[in-house]
Amino acid sequence: MTSAPVNASVSSNSAALRAFLTRLHFYVGLFVGPFLLVAAITGTLYVLTPQIEAVMYRDQLVARTDGPARPLSEQIAAARASIGEGPRLFAVRPSTEPGLTTRVMFTQAGLGESETRTVFIDPASLADQGELITYGTSGILPFRITLDYLHRNLLLGDIGRHYSELAASWLWVSILGGVLLWYWQRGVKRSASAKVSTHQRSRRLHVVIGLWTAIGFLFLSATGLTWSRWAGGNIDVFRNTVGWITPAITTSLNPAAEAPVLGEHAAHGMGAAVETAAAASEKDMVARFDPVVASARAVGIDSPMIEIRPPRTEGQAFRVSEYDRSWPTQVDTIAVDPNTFAVTSRADFESFPIVAKLIRWGIDAHMGVLFGIANQVLMAVFGIALTAMIIYGYRMWWTRRPAPGGSVRTLMRSFSYLSPVAKVVSFAVAIAFGVALPVMGVSLLVFLLIDFFRAALGEMMAAEQRNMPPGRR
Repeated sequence: MTSAPVNASVSSNSAALRAFLTRLHFYVGLFVGPFLLVAAITGTLYVLTPQIEAVMYRDQLVARTDGPARPLSEQIAAARASIGEGPRLFAVRPSTEPGLTTRVMFTQAGLGESETRTVFIDPASLADQGELITYGTSGILPFRITLDYLHRNLLLGDIGRHYSELAASWLWVSILGGVLLWYWQRGVKRSASAKVSTHQRSRRLHVVIGLWTAIGFLFLSATGLTWSRWAGGNIDVFRNTVGWITPAITTSLNPAAEAPVLGEHAAHGMGAAVETAAAASEKDMVARFDPVVASARAVGIDSPMIEIRPPRTEGQAFRVSEYDRSWPTQVDTIAVDPNTFAVTSRADFESFPIVAKLIRWGIDAHMGVLFGIANQVLMAVFGIALTAMIIYGYRMWWTRRPAPGGSVRTLMRSFSYLSPVAKVVSFAVAIAFGVALPVMGVSLLVFLLIDFFRAALGEMMAAEQRNMPPGRR
């Protein structure tokens, strides 16, 4: 005889949970939607533009003469003569195939993080074909650097990184919540009327897009979080704790020795003699680039895409890295002794833990480089789908937006209807994710503040309506 009340209680709890998730899904869409929209548009532009960039900077990328490449030492010397004595030699990326230029990369004060001044040298004639700012392991050029910064931080520096982290932190919540709401409502019969409202059309398209692309959106959210500022830092701590770290080489030849830095500011205040010694040290290192590359090739560094970084201090090795992140991935790294040209340390991709490999592949797929053009197209489809889904979501809200003075449905009111167990679980989950994903935690507090003020404003407007004379209502 107690089955009916129990069933009613279960039904009531389920309805309360649905109402709560519906309100949370709405808040995420309403308040985080603009940030997701910007991330989707800028990310789509980024993955679609490698070919455009190749055309824009053809004069720098394509060598003007044919013939065998001159030694790397001569190419570096040509770049140094072009750029002058100020910037510090950072790395060299030899021409990856006949007909393309070599990149000789320099650092100096005033450049952004991971940015270099790159001189493009014709390997055959040693002609300087121009200079551009390049960025990161991907070596993107100014046009895509701007798109990358737009996608990452809205050109606002570190403070702007919170926007993209906010988007990545809530995207997976929005998607999983939307799928769950669809699952609960899939059996609800819709009106058979021939005339379908704008709201119904928008909702149908919003749902269809979300269901078909949910896995892709979850992937974008997870990979985006791995390189975010706060959540990414927590992920790194977790990986280090459980041993899911990416193997790295050591370039130190004598860890016990305290070596003086030979960087761009090393000679400041120490006179012309030290500056001359630093210049002589660079010339000596430049002469060793060719045998270092030969040693790397002899031990299996076989990708045409390699980067060679000279030692920054005495007692350090050259660093030779593959940077071909397409499939199959070639990102092996070795350290080469500049005196004996022996390999002193190495990290081969095939020996990486599976988690480190998955993270590498995930990030590369997110950037649209893992599977070439197919990867670019797929990421663009996800970006366009996310843009459309957000637009349809806002259209749904606009067609059903509450009238002024109408009843106010708030997140906290929906929360109050949950069972005690559901409240405790929800609170614990919010605390856990708020700590792990700090931007999510802070933004949730903002949601609650907005919720509080909406409720207070709604009560004030309702009171005013009640106190109005009947003829003025």
